[in-house]
Amino acid sequence: MVFWLFMLVMDLLIPLAMIVFGRRFARKPPEKINEAFGYRTIRSMRSAESWDFAHRHFGRLWFLVGLVLLPLSVIPLLFVLHGDAGTVGIVGGLVCVCQCVPMLVPAFFTESALKKKFGD
Repeated sequence: MVFWLFMLVMDLLIPLAMIVFGRRFARKPPEKINEAFGYRTIRSMRSAESWDFAHRHFGRLWFLVGLVLLPLSVIPLLFVLHGDAGTVGIVGGLVCVCQCVPMLVPAFFTESALKKKFGD
């Protein structure tokens, strides 16, 4: 049961980070364009206006995807609640790997929105 709780916490890290950073970016993007923190792509860093737009757009999407991923990350682990450590580890690992795709998808939509609004 302790390992199951550990895997649950580990699998909730990505959705919770998406919710927290998504909310932060949507409400208050980093003030200055920088190469250390934030949604950093060539398009988003072209101007202050594109920087703010990209963060607000990406933040909203990340927040929503994080909210959807939160319960979807718990459900598979509920099926192995009293399972052995090997089974719990495999299911927890698969959940974590499966979270990577929806975590990256908002970047494609944000880049598309940047291109539409600011051009190439």
